[in-house]
Amino acid sequence: MNINDLLFDKSNADAISTFTKNFDLDDAQAKDAISDLANSLSVGLGQNTRSKGGLNDLFDALEKGNHSRYLDNPDLLGRQETTQDGNDILGHIFGNKEVSRHVARKTAQKTGLDSSLLKKMLPIVASMVMAALSKKALGGRSGTRSRNESTGFITQMFDRDNDGSMVDDVLGMAFNSMLK
Repeated sequence: MNINDLLFDKSNADAISTFTKNFDLDDAQAKDAISDLANSLSVGLGQNTRSKGGLNDLFDALEKGNHSRYLDNPDLLGRQETTQDGNDILGHIFGNKEVSRHVARKTAQKTGLDSSLLKKMLPIVASMVMAALSKKALGGRSGTRSRNESTGFITQMFDRDNDGSMVDDVLGMAFNSMLK
C-alpha cells in the first residue's frame, strides 16, 4: 500500500472530485497531479520519519491535527484555512519553500500542467495526504488504533520491499526522486 492507494480509495471520491473542480482540471490531469505531488510528499515524510523522534512527531501531528476532516468534508478543500494548514505541513515535510517550488517544477515537467498551478495545488494535496494517513493510521475519526498498530502501518507503507526496514526504501525513494 502507498499514499496514492489511500488517496484514491473510493471513500475519498468526493474529495478528489472537489479538488478536480476547484482547479478546473479533467480527471486524468487531477489524478496525475495528485499522484506525483503525493509521491514527493511521501518521500519527504519517509525521510522525516527516519530522523530522531520523526515517527513520533508524525503521530503527534496525525493525532492532534484533525486532518481527516479534509477528506470527510471536501468543501474544506477550497478554503484559505486548508491552504494555510497545507503550507504548514509543507514546512514540516520539506523544510523550506524552495523544495516545494522544486516539487512543483518537477511535477510540471511530468504532467504538462503549469508550475504556478501546481504550487497552488501542493498545500491542498499535503492536507489531503495527512488526511489519508490520519484516517488509515488512526482508524478514522474515532482514532481506534493504538500507536503500535499505527507504527506498523506507517513502517509498512514506507517499506516498499517488505524487508522489515523502511530505511533502505526511503533512501531509494529520495535517490530516485533526485534522478527524475
